[in-house]
Amino acid sequence: MWSASGWLALAGGTLVLGLLLLARDASSAAPTRRDRGLSAFGTIATVVTGPRCLNCHQAERPLQGDDRHAHIPRVERGPDNLGAVGMRCTACHSLHANNETSGVPGAPAWSLAPLSMLWQGLTPAALCRALKDPARNGKRDGAALITHMASDKLVGWGWNPGQGRTPVGVPRAELVKAMKTWVAAGMPCPDEVVMNLPSDAHGRAGEGMPW
Repeated sequence: MWSASGWLALAGGTLVLGLLLLARDASSAAPTRRDRGLSAFGTIATVVTGPRCLNCHQAERPLQGDDRHAHIPRVERGPDNLGAVGMRCTACHSLHANNETSGVPGAPAWSLAPLSMLWQGLTPAALCRALKDPARNGKRDGAALITHMASDKLVGWGWNPGQGRTPVGVPRAELVKAMKTWVAAGMPCPDEVVMNLPSDAHGRAGEGMPW
């Protein structure tokens, strides 16, 4: 028969083994740096695919409103992203602030995003690649992207869009925090998946985002 000390030794060894197994399981279940980065990108994507951003990250003409309908009046990008001759963005939009009387929005640097920053119709993976590519994001590295999201006045308009428009749903501080997490994780991108995206106001298939 086992002595009391023998049983105690066996119980102690079993406890240690159990604790080691629990620690291993907890370690394997802990999110990796990539996991944290991908989660952060999900927050970023929620913002940049919302109407306050995506309405002006279009190909040839902007969209309007929370429902992302065609811009009224019909306008074109023009050679400098500020509209064609006779229908310039600044004919209606202030480069300082919203017009609270007319309801027309405005902010510094108001314009269509450069064509290189076309986000409409991109899958989450493609959007991620575009966002971190200096050739398609305004020559910005990770640090510059964080600064852009944190302090750019046109970006900031998304949280103060004026009457009849829903502000960006994610607080700006939370977006900046997500940007920092994503950049620190090496700006990982989700795997490409095949999905059928809804059409936009112009009937173009695959031009909505399921975020």
